[in-house]
Amino acid sequence: MNPIGIKISNSLLDVMQDGREFESLLGYQYNNLDVLREIRRSISEIYAVRNNPVVCYVTNVVQGNINNSIDGTDDLPFNEMISSVPADAKEIDIVLVTPGGSANQVNSFVNVQRPRFEKVNFIVLNMAMSAGTILIMSGDEIIMSAQSKFGPIDPQIPNKEGRFIPAQSILVALEGIRIRGEEKLKQNQQPDWTDIQLLRNMDARDIGLAQSASKYSIDMVKDFLVKFKFKAWNTHSSTNTPVTNDEKIKRANEIANLLCSHSNWKSHGHAINRDVAWNVCKLKITHSESIDGLDKAMRRMWAMFYWIFENTGIVKIFVSNNYCVIRNAAPINIPLTPQRR
Repeated sequence: MNPIGIKISNSLLDVMQDGREFESLLGYQYNNLDVLREIRRSISEIYAVRNNPVVCYVTNVVQGNINNSIDGTDDLPFNEMISSVPADAKEIDIVLVTPGGSANQVNSFVNVQRPRFEKVNFIVLNMAMSAGTILIMSGDEIIMSAQSKFGPIDPQIPNKEGRFIPAQSILVALEGIRIRGEEKLKQNQQPDWTDIQLLRNMDARDIGLAQSASKYSIDMVKDFLVKFKFKAWNTHSSTNTPVTNDEKIKRANEIANLLCSHSNWKSHGHAINRDVAWNVCKLKITHSESIDGLDKAMRRMWAMFYWIFENTGIVKIFVSNNYCVIRNAAPINIPLTPQRR
């Protein structure tokens, strides 16, 4: 029986209210909810605005202690999802939510999607951090809402204890020791005892790995920006003069090094919103509000995914209108009474 006062629905999207998309979902009990149907309805809302094929690579960033990172197990479903897009499509919109993961796997993603399409666009629903940031730099267009964010690309490497630490934090510490040591030597003084002990405790393997991993991330972003994001950047907006390839390389180098700078961001998890992306990183971002209907469609889609991730065991979703892999799915755990916050 239906408890008194509890509203019943078989759809998330049908009961969603504009401006309070997620909160409006919490006053219902859901019967016969078809999650895949809801996701594809949401995809259709974005397609109606953009008129491009839409694919979703969305991971559960709502619940903790789950394997939601980009890794090698994503290779096959991602490739199949891209291959499932109609052969005559020249442009694609990729809806992305990820906390990051393997830069090597990102390179594999790009090697699949870029030869396939003339234009690749990324719609960042919520976050595209770390390796996800590297991935969106391979897009022709990056679309963000006011709530969207990406992050630094400084890689995480395992230390002697097996804990992952930012590679750049090692290099920043090493550079600080070098600078202070040189200053002491110029004054005919010995380097500080503390710095000597820190240097002795640094593992040469960790230093080498930090240097190579950082260079790999920087070089990948530089290459992606020049080849893809900047390919249509032909004139300077301020002067209307032609943009040279050397200028594209210079700008790409500045952005890549800034994104990898631990000194600038202080934390690997630092959130870079679209205003910082534009004003600090000098990276052109499309605001979702500038495309009629898109911001609303993105809000609705993210509220839907958020509810799904809170109430199911789903970890990763690879979905388009004609492809579906839902990984680590558990039976829907719909509460008998509404949840409210």
